[in-house]
Amino acid sequence: MKLGICSTEFNWDIVGPMLEFAKRHAEFLEAEIAAEILVPGVYELPLAAKRLVEREDIDAVVALGAVIEGETQHDELVMQHAARKLIDLAIQYDKPVALGISGPGMSRVQALERVNEYARRAVEAAVKTVKRLEKV
Repeated sequence: MKLGICSTEFNWDIVGPMLEFAKRHAEFLEAEIAAEILVPGVYELPLAAKRLVEREDIDAVVALGAVIEGETQHDELVMQHAARKLIDLAIQYDKPVALGISGPGMSRVQALERVNEYARRAVEAAVKTVKRLEKV
């Protein structure tokens, strides 16, 4: 199984370790990372995910990022729209696009505490969904 991973530079202190854990977990699950794309922020993830799902050599995409709570509702807006577009891509291209984005409403400390959890769950969701859809 071949995965594509798109991740964000923004909040790299959180996303960098998340990306490394995701790669290790994919290897543990015997999934190959066929391509990686690094984009500025969560808002740009859907376009990167689109490029990955369009590739014939990729079975599923994992989107990684962190949306930290701020003084406005910007975190909620960014997360809602990114998540919606990622779901739309999965449906449009008939390939899993796993959501590994922490937030919204999460502090930096909370996001750091959940780095491994979000990465693991997203990679597992991508791998399991591909396997289960193959049976249908």
